[in-house]
Amino acid sequence: MADLAERARAKRLNPDEVQGGTFTITNHGGTGSLFSTPIIHQPQIAILGVGAVQKRPVVINDAIAIRPMCYLSLSFDHRVIDGATADQFMTKVKEYLEQSEWERFL
Repeated sequence: MADLAERARAKRLNPDEVQGGTFTITNHGGTGSLFSTPIIHQPQIAILGVGAVQKRPVVINDAIAIRPMCYLSLSFDHRVIDGATADQFMTKVKEYLEQSEWERFL
């Protein structure tokens, strides 16, 4: 996995190593962008865009707290995935991220 990631960053992957995927994650937030609408690359069926993580005030249990927040965007092919299924996926991603102790990594 480390070798694959290193070669991807160096743009040294072979064509057969980047074919056959069905889902992409793109981090447009690495350059500071908050939100984007990524476009799927056929024949993939979905792409998840991750925006920059920034501390923002949020309401938690009727109190204002500062938390790291980011926007996630999901673009998908409606011919393959129903919108309700995509929404369920994003709800699960949100629940997982909110229940994890991510602050210790930031």
